[in-house]
Amino acid sequence: MAEDDCGATFALPMSEDIEVIPVTIDVTDDAMAAMVGAMASADGGDVLVISVLGGGCSGFMYDLQIQAKPEEEGWQFITCDGITIAVHDRDSKQLSGITLDFVNSLMGGGFKVVNPNAQKACSCGKSFR
Repeated sequence: MAEDDCGATFALPMSEDIEVIPVTIDVTDDAMAAMVGAMASADGGDVLVISVLGGGCSGFMYDLQIQAKPEEEGWQFITCDGITIAVHDRDSKQLSGITLDFVNSLMGGGFKVVNPNAQKACSCGKSFR
């Protein structure tokens, strides 16, 4: 070991205790139609993953992605008319009880999340606190 390496310190990641609650999600008819269209070209084992990311103008942002069904522990799965939605346990408290909607507007359409757990939401509808 080189002399400069002696006494070097490093930090290990700390584990977080998260509150896990059962996730419920309401899906509007418009959102269901949009999910069916989006999932039409997906592989048979793909799911819609809804998660929370840091960022946005209010502190957190919603992230929706079509991807292979997660195999590791810590995921909750909700099936809605044959489409599976996946939410990680770490996001369960923030996402349980949401309504997933799809809105068409002059500025472009997209999924909209109505979240009763949010203390504050941005006018864009894509971020919350």
